[in-house]
Amino acid sequence: MKLVNIGFGNMVSAARLVAIVSPDSAPIKRIIQDARERGTLIDATYGRRNRAVIITDSDHIILSAIQPETIAHRLGAASEEEEGADE
Repeated sequence: MKLVNIGFGNMVSAARLVAIVSPDSAPIKRIIQDARERGTLIDATYGRRNRAVIITDSDHIILSAIQPETIAHRLGAASEEEEGADE
């Protein structure tokens, strides 16, 4: 199981990620509000500005203070490490 750092020492399983999106659009804001009401929102921003919204296959929504591009890069680096270990 590969874990991806989403900031401040918090990790998410790479296999469970569905999408990493920016929180700026109205539909994403609605998704965040719905998750908050359902109790499936995980706020990993540590009080900082929300810069990325991570959607998982278990329908949990995770907020991160790290840019989506940075998380995607870390996810790619984790995938490359995994491929290198297979050889």
